[in-house]
Amino acid sequence: MTYTEANRLPPRRRSRIPKKRLPPPRKKFHFKIRWIIILLIMIFIGNYIGAIDVKVREQFEGKRWALPARVYASPLELYSGSNISPDSLNIELKALGYQYSKKLYEIGQYQRSKSKFIIKTRAFKFWDGTTSPRKVQVSFVGSTVKSIIELQTNQQIPLLRLEPRLIGKIYPTHNEDRVLVQLKNVPQQLIDAIISVEDRNFYSHYGVSLRGTIRALFENIMSGEVVQGGSTLTQQLVKNFYLTPEKTFKRKINEAIMSVLLEWHYSKEQILEAYFNEVFLGQDGNRAIHGIGMAARFYFNRSLNELKLPQLALLVGLIRGPTSYNPRLHPQIAMDRRNMVLNLMVQEGKISTNESTLAKNTALNISKKMSEKFPYPAFIGLVRHQLHKDYREEDLRSEGLQIFTTLNPTLQKVGERVMVKGLKKLQKRHRKARNLQGAMVLTNVENGEVLALVNGKNSQYAGFNRPLNAIRPIGSLAKIAVYLTALERNKSYSLTTMIDDRPYKWEDRNTGEVWKPRNYDKISHGRVPLYYALSKSYNLATVRLGMSLGLGKIYETLERLGIEREFKTRYPSMLLGSIALSPLEVTQMYQTIASGGFRIPLQAIRAVLDHSGEPLKHYGLEIKKRFEEAPVYLLNYALRQAVREGTGRRVSKTLPDSMILAGKTGTSNDLRDSWFAGFGGKFLAVTWIGRDDNKPMGLSGGTGAMVIWRDLIVSIRPKTSMPQAPNNIRWRKKGSRRIPYIVGKNQDNKTTAENHSFLF
Repeated sequence: MTYTEANRLPPRRRSRIPKKRLPPPRKKFHFKIRWIIILLIMIFIGNYIGAIDVKVREQFEGKRWALPARVYASPLELYSGSNISPDSLNIELKALGYQYSKKLYEIGQYQRSKSKFIIKTRAFKFWDGTTSPRKVQVSFVGSTVKSIIELQTNQQIPLLRLEPRLIGKIYPTHNEDRVLVQLKNVPQQLIDAIISVEDRNFYSHYGVSLRGTIRALFENIMSGEVVQGGSTLTQQLVKNFYLTPEKTFKRKINEAIMSVLLEWHYSKEQILEAYFNEVFLGQDGNRAIHGIGMAARFYFNRSLNELKLPQLALLVGLIRGPTSYNPRLHPQIAMDRRNMVLNLMVQEGKISTNESTLAKNTALNISKKMSEKFPYPAFIGLVRHQLHKDYREEDLRSEGLQIFTTLNPTLQKVGERVMVKGLKKLQKRHRKARNLQGAMVLTNVENGEVLALVNGKNSQYAGFNRPLNAIRPIGSLAKIAVYLTALERNKSYSLTTMIDDRPYKWEDRNTGEVWKPRNYDKISHGRVPLYYALSKSYNLATVRLGMSLGLGKIYETLERLGIEREFKTRYPSMLLGSIALSPLEVTQMYQTIASGGFRIPLQAIRAVLDHSGEPLKHYGLEIKKRFEEAPVYLLNYALRQAVREGTGRRVSKTLPDSMILAGKTGTSNDLRDSWFAGFGGKFLAVTWIGRDDNKPMGLSGGTGAMVIWRDLIVSIRPKTSMPQAPNNIRWRKKGSRRIPYIVGKNQDNKTTAENHSFLF
């Protein structure tokens, strides 16, 4: 039935006929899809911003910068009676960045009038406390400090300690260099200058500033040059701290997001402090200068708190272009930029016109560029070697450690000069002595501190570290182990015990090889006193004595002396020094003798602090008693005779009679190695001369290494005195000579007195 036919039916019938349903209106699905897309975009953006937020917070709150470790020399300590000349003090002050001035206006300056200095010292945080700034007067008599007076109180100062000299750095892999500063220590004028030039609305915006960008663009157009930046300080920090240098739309978006997030999470003060430590302010070769603290040192050789308004304004001017405004390359352009910064500070009401005028009339006063080729690579190598026992290489390169060492720059300079002149002199005197190299280790007998470490003709060359790594036969230096082993057996041996210096032969049972040692003079001397055999360094007597004692016992003595190197095979030739050691190892061995039988490990480090100055590790004095004092005292008596009458007599004639010195020469086969180890007062020095190719050079220990050792002693002139004898030492006079001997309990625990025959 059609619709028309249904309408013709009566109403009751029509109601029973079902109506034809019309199709429902089509829903607008594209509206749903749009909202889904919007939702997905919002989720994506939220996740993207969330990921950026995590990155921002993790890096800002974590370890923000990889900081180089800084290595310092031993500080110069002055007291009444100090053995230092006025010229040496003048050199030290200049090395520390002190500036000579006719009028002392600020810290870090000094005056000199012949033998009198007036110094305004700096504050410095040492490992054992902080020194405050002082104005002091140091007076000299000749090459000795007469008095030190603090001028403010007119009181005598018992000890004046200047800040230590920076002698090295251990850089991060990307070679960034910075000195961290805290905002509370930043001069207010520096804060005012940066905000005036870089971001006037810093304290009112939320990371980005459209108004600031437009204003900066307008002012740059009006001035015809870039006087202000469009980016906020926060954006600049984000660019340097988080992002790569690429210029893309994505980078700009990330920069804006990060800037807002940074402002959301952190205070203006935290952001400003991070900016001061991150900003790039110059390039020194492959070293990048980051942060205001490092820039102050790089351009003015002064700490940030010592800078005045003209210098602060110059640093702020560098931010726009460290290369374009480099004051060393473009001084006039840098001065114009500095003056522009001062003008902007006047406009902002941060300084007065008079202050600006005075600052503009001030010269740039840029310091001479400090070379980053630190002059002590061999010593720094020793420092790193010892640090690796406690710290990872990664820590040394990134944690900003402050490492205080034992190096004495004055003694180091003396040692280098002596080595260079000595090698030239030896090569001139001896025809065979060509291409000579050398090594020297100078230590403090009392505490084992390494005071100087000289590496060849050019100590500044960062090449092969001979004091640490040149492993060479030590020759007769090893003989002290033989004679000390004997003298410990005071029942059987004393200084006057007669021993045989007759020909000796030894045959190797495995190979059948026969060893026949000879004396240096190729003569056998029959029966001689023990001390005489050592002072004359007789090989035959030493071998016979050593073999009677046993090679095992001699090896044990070497270990007790401080030798940690293991020798796989033990032959009689070890008694004459066929064992090979480095100059540093030899120094450790003789350190035990010089200290009276106490093993004191050689150390190049005093303390390590973290980058904020908090102590991490103090390298205290470690002393272990390895030998009784009496046998060592007897041995040292024989070593004093060796210097005066034995193998060192030629050189000792040029030394003052008042100097009490002990030592031993050492010569390896075919005159390949020349050694001398000697000590007196508080100094021990070991010298080695040879060729890097290990060819013969024609110099013995007495004609080579001892000559340089003698020149060192003449230069440093140690104060020496006769060592105090132990309680169980007695003296017996024979002729004009007094010889010590031991009384007391012997190996059988019976009281004895030395009663051996004398031979003169």
